[in-house]
Amino acid sequence: MVEAVLIDLFSLPANLQNNIQGLLHDTLETIEKCSSIHAPSVYVMCCQRQGSERKREQEFLFPDLRGFQSLKRRLEVVCAQTTAAALYTIKQRLDEKDLSIIKVILPTLRKDLMKVYIDHLFTEVYQFEFEALQVVSDCENLQIAEPQHEGQTLPSQDMALIRSEIQVYLESLPSLKGELTILRSSLIPDNIFLHGFTTRTGGISYIPTLSSCNLFSSSKRRDPQVVVKENLRRLANAAGFNPETFHRVKIDHANAVCIMGNTEPDNYDGIVTNQKGVTLAAPGADCIPVLFADPVRRACGAAHSGWKGTLLGVSMATVNAMVSEYGCNVKDILVVLGPSVGPCCYKLPHESAKEFHSIDPKCVRLFDSASPYIDIRRATRILLERGGILPENIQDDSVKDQNQNITFCTACHPDKFYSHFRDGTNFGTQIGFISIKD
Repeated sequence: MVEAVLIDLFSLPANLQNNIQGLLHDTLETIEKCSSIHAPSVYVMCCQRQGSERKREQEFLFPDLRGFQSLKRRLEVVCAQTTAAALYTIKQRLDEKDLSIIKVILPTLRKDLMKVYIDHLFTEVYQFEFEALQVVSDCENLQIAEPQHEGQTLPSQDMALIRSEIQVYLESLPSLKGELTILRSSLIPDNIFLHGFTTRTGGISYIPTLSSCNLFSSSKRRDPQVVVKENLRRLANAAGFNPETFHRVKIDHANAVCIMGNTEPDNYDGIVTNQKGVTLAAPGADCIPVLFADPVRRACGAAHSGWKGTLLGVSMATVNAMVSEYGCNVKDILVVLGPSVGPCCYKLPHESAKEFHSIDPKCVRLFDSASPYIDIRRATRILLERGGILPENIQDDSVKDQNQNITFCTACHPDKFYSHFRDGTNFGTQIGFISIKD
């Protein structure tokens, strides 16, 4: 069942601009009478003229709603100077109400254009259906635009203009939840490497579990790629790296490693390079973002280590790639474990806990319970040390209870970090990143 209706009156032909109240009245009348659309939220998208006052313009645009008792409390007119701004505002309203099934009623000539905006600003969480905007005038049906072929591709210049409009609008939005904050380790020499771990503040993502500097988009979450790209642009500006040479691991929860410059695997949880100016990154939202730096051979790496990747040895696989590809000495490699879920919060089924217990019994607390507490950081550190990494070359703040500045528990600090364990399916993601300075 349709949960919301979007009426697009943003770009009407000149001969119909003066009849906007009638258009809206007739369309709302049709919606109310249509039995297939029961009590939906209704959003009317209109162009805001330069210098107009929003309240006065909305009053002008509203038709007489006395006959629309079932709609008037769920109807909102959204005026903006661009389609991107209007549609993004409506997306915020949909997300506030957790609505995902939307009927779009619009002029036929706007359909392909609107689809491009929707493809950029929404994810597969949402379902859209389209209907031509028609009005009743003098008892005759008037279709606003001439029909065009279904699925017609917009010219590349129009696509570029839409992308630019969206980008300019997103760049204009204020940062949420405070300033962008980057955590840095004193173990990695900053005269050779640029690195850091992000927190959740300083971006534009507004959905509570994704707010605000979410750095990962997927078809299962409500944050589109364009928003993540804008968050990344702001991070790059603050940190000083080039977002065009940014490479993030393609998570598989395994132990494959990508060597920058070689053929890229379909999926990998580790990535290494010796190229200057290339920024490597690993996400984490409970899983550990692990950074690697060799100041002698000037090589670096990043790995995503969840519980499966930890057991499969993804961190040592990343170390071994640096040794084999760049001639690194394992004793020169520095490793920093980033913010991740701690043994205070993280549980796994007993069968999975057995594998951590076999690495070291201290990796498991309440081992005899159905869901023991697991310390994936300790397991990662033990496996690194067994592989030849010097204990003093591993930063894991959770070893100590004081002077903690990197390895916080993500689940325990909702003000600082995202957490899948704490927030559920629609969770945000922070990253660890590293590059070799030019």
